[in-house]
Amino acid sequence: MNWLLRFLINALVFYCIGKFVPGFYHNVSVWNAIIAAIVFGVVNMLIGPILRLISLPLTWITHGLFALVINYLLFVITVRLIHFYDPSSGVNPWLADLYGALIMTVVSVLVAMGASQEASRA
Repeated sequence: MNWLLRFLINALVFYCIGKFVPGFYHNVSVWNAIIAAIVFGVVNMLIGPILRLISLPLTWITHGLFALVINYLLFVITVRLIHFYDPSSGVNPWLADLYGALIMTVVSVLVAMGASQEASRA
């Protein structure tokens, strides 16, 4: 799948997370979502492979379930770098991050499934 389409989907997901998930700033703009998607892509590109390599034995033992923890950590790093979290919301930061990371993981899996189905048709 085209990297630009994945980037736009990530920006849309960050926008929806900012608007609808409790614990994040609800007055998020499109530009904030685009910046979040850029930072998320850079974090995934630079830090993601290192974390995945270090945690490979644990991911193998848990049959891939530990990948959720890695995705959570990458999401938390992104949210903290861009100050996406609203401390006055009254929601625990880890819970808001967990909801956001789960949403981002589900969307990423669905996009990857769509890309693999598209590739198998070609």
